[in-house]
Formats: sequence, structure tokens, C-alpha cells
Amino acid sequence: MSVIKPRTILILCFVLLLAACTRPQIIAPRPISSSPQEPTISYHAQGLASWYGGKFHGRKTASGEKFDKNDFTCAHRTLPFGTLLKVTNLANEKSVTVRVSDRGPAIKSRLIDVSQAAARDLEMLGTGTAEVFVESLDHEVPQKEEIDYE
Repeated sequence: MSVIKPRTILILCFVLLLAACTRPQIIAPRPISSSPQEPTISYHAQGLASWYGGKFHGRKTASGEKFDKNDFTCAHRTLPFGTLLKVTNLANEKSVTVRVSDRGPAIKSRLIDVSQAAARDLEMLGTGTAEVFVESLDHEVPQKEEIDYE
């Protein structure tokens, strides 16, 4: 029969003591879905939209990316950058999907500024503004404090 040395017993006690001090990692279960979820609409508003392009093309936006008048982007005062929005022109029911990449509009009575490409598809280039309905296509849209440009 072999004899266990005191040093081995001391090491085993130390390892057991360390193991007793650790906390188990609890992982919350994720719901299993068999079908992809449709995006929920958590933000919606109606108001006046305007568009911007030309002189802003190639300039840096508030999000840090370069503005491209041919991309489907927009400026909104409070929604987080990257939020996807469906913008519908109420006069003709034309809709586009845009991504928030900038802050604005600077004119307080306006709800949103869309890029030139979005304005073209909404058929509002000639008028410059249009009454629109805006709805979020993202699952959750946290609101931020409104920026006052005045």
C-alpha cells in the first residue's frame, strides 16, 4: 500500500479550495424559432421631408462616413446611426428604405432629410419637400435626446 505524502494532500486541498471559490457560468437559454421573424415597427412618425445631395456629396457625415448622394441614406435628429427606415411619400405612395447616417435636418419643422437617390425614387426632387410617413424596420430603436440646431 502506498502512502500519500503530506505535500500531495496539501496540493489537492489547495485545488479543491480554488474550485470551490469559482462561480458557475449561467447561460440564459435562447428561444428557438423555426421561421425568421418579420421586422417589427417600433418607430413611426409623419412629417415633412427634404432632400440633400450636390454640395454635401463626398463630405463626412455625423456618423463619420462619406456622404454619397447616390446611396439610400438619410439624416435624422434622434435615431441611432444604422437604423433602417421605410419612408413613404404620402402624395404618391412611393416608398424607399434608407439608413440613418447623418444628423439633421437643420430646419426644425422638417422630420427627415433623405439623400438625392431616395428623393428621386420618392419623386420629390422637383418640389424639394414632401409629406412623408417614416417607420423603423429595425427590431428596437432606442430614442436619443433631440439635437437642437438653433
